[in-house]
Amino acid sequence: MSATLSPFPYKLTRVGVVMTPEPGNALEAEGVLNPGSGRGPDGELYLLPRMVESGNVSRVGLAKVVVEDGIPVSVEREGVVLAPDRGWERGVGNSGVEDPRITWIADLGLHVMTYVAYGPLGPRSAIATSPDLREWTRLGPVLFAYDDALDMDLNLFHNKDTVFFPEAVTGPDGVKSYAVLHRPMWDLDEVKPGQGIRVPAGVEDERQSMWISFVHVADVADDIRSLTLWRGHRFLAGPQFAFEAVKVGGGPAPLRVPEGWLLLHHGVTGKLARAFDQQQNVNYAAGGMILDADEPWKVLARTEEPLLAAETDDERSGIVPNVVFPTAIEEIDGRHFVFYGMADSKIGAAQLESVS
Repeated sequence: MSATLSPFPYKLTRVGVVMTPEPGNALEAEGVLNPGSGRGPDGELYLLPRMVESGNVSRVGLAKVVVEDGIPVSVEREGVVLAPDRGWERGVGNSGVEDPRITWIADLGLHVMTYVAYGPLGPRSAIATSPDLREWTRLGPVLFAYDDALDMDLNLFHNKDTVFFPEAVTGPDGVKSYAVLHRPMWDLDEVKPGQGIRVPAGVEDERQSMWISFVHVADVADDIRSLTLWRGHRFLAGPQFAFEAVKVGGGPAPLRVPEGWLLLHHGVTGKLARAFDQQQNVNYAAGGMILDADEPWKVLARTEEPLLAAETDDERSGIVPNVVFPTAIEEIDGRHFVFYGMADSKIGAAQLESVS
């Protein structure tokens, strides 16, 4: 497969740190990281960072991006917009709403947030929507429709790195659908020791990989809560190159470009801890793919080397060292910038540029 892929025609160039933990703010004692993003009704650009309190309790904040000479340089905090105040977001000794990815879906007139609910059984994907980035309506945890061909119920597994495409596509079943990326985690030992790794039928690589599922547009038109009911699950891309040796996962909402859909992702090397734990012996780097415009479950181009790896002090030293974790893309004055987590402690920005 790799021999048929085209070269990836984009690059990332760092522009600096845009958000660091606020001194004396207990809600940010263990970092600000991995933000979602969006434009508010006022036209301003906002980040929605994951704010981590002592004990690894996460909330989602709101911060207006300060731009100077066309470059994002800092933020102005505006408070918390989502906290772990539902039972399925809290467990015994753990709680959190983590790593928001936000997609503006114009057809719905809504920002759609996919986030990790760190609840009683560990990390699960969940969805909330908002017209303005400030007031969010929870739709609840994601549910995966059973697919007999997979011989496996995806609801059994932890799932992270979920994000919607901004436009509807025609799904593999020929039905107009909203596509969504996600990353199932096949190790059932996390919730039932002794179960080991279980994978769906036809899956040969047990490493964590990116999958794509679909939500029928007509279903959402009838009931917005149908955004939580995913179907048509299929493998998209797994570890292929050295910087992805352990696992891969999706990043920001895919961006429509002339070549198709631009997807940034992260690749991981090192030694993984349990999903419930912060991971110290890993390296996260940013890569990219181009997906087919009409059939986004097809990969057309892919980076063999990272677009951005942990090289600066801010990326190499923090709560979890050696992490570059892209989660948002926004246009500022005609240029695109990627916002990413730095060592699970700070938020940086890099300019996305075409090299073709």
